[in-house]
Amino acid sequence: MNLNNIVIVLDHPDESRNIGAACRAMANNDISDLRIVGNRADYDIEHIHVLAIHAGGIFDNAHFYNSITEATADCSICAGTTRRRGKKRGKLLLPEEFADMADDITEGSTTEAGGKVAVIFGNERTGLTDEQLDECNLGVTIPSSDNFGSLNLSHAVQIMSYHLFRKSLVEKKGEYRGYTPLTLERVDRTVQTITNDMQKIGFFKMPGREDMENFWRSLLSRASLSEGEAQYLEKTFDKMAGLAKKNSEK
Repeated sequence: MNLNNIVIVLDHPDESRNIGAACRAMANNDISDLRIVGNRADYDIEHIHVLAIHAGGIFDNAHFYNSITEATADCSICAGTTRRRGKKRGKLLLPEEFADMADDITEGSTTEAGGKVAVIFGNERTGLTDEQLDECNLGVTIPSSDNFGSLNLSHAVQIMSYHLFRKSLVEKKGEYRGYTPLTLERVDRTVQTITNDMQKIGFFKMPGREDMENFWRSLLSRASLSEGEAQYLEKTFDKMAGLAKKNSEK
């Protein structure tokens, strides 16, 4: 586990003190890359530093974005945390299962740095909405009481960060990926190639394209593709579309 490749994203947090406590939780677990969807001017820096104790520098170095998609463009995978299950929320991983996945992606090799993994936390009152989860590739849930299931934001950050930190303490025995997984931005280019070619051969009508794109985006991001694998997929679908056109002209 390369903790330098772990990214914590807070989506429009309400309370400045919660941000400070989240910074402290990150520092406890050697994670320092904080990104916030929102505006820096909306938060009270003094309140943040009071709760952060000696981890205030994490907030001082944080970057601000307009959306989850923008905040995670350089990441290989983006996981939204949620306690609610539903039609749009798919299969939810447990924190330890997610840590196993993050370990593979972030570690890299002796020549490459590995891919970045983002963990997304929603607003304290509402959590992540279905629309915000649509910007993520998978969901992670922290089991809690049915009678009182909602966790404080900083507690959720602490639990997720702790599982990632604990995974980093487990010695690896040469089980490294020999490549850096693609960023979500690069995966989107492959998705466009695939769906363009599928449309050319009449696989779906325009109204069905969005669902097909979402399917491929979710599948390919979880697969942590290498550049070579993405190019092979693109060439395969391009060839299929070319052969279909050639056969239709006979």
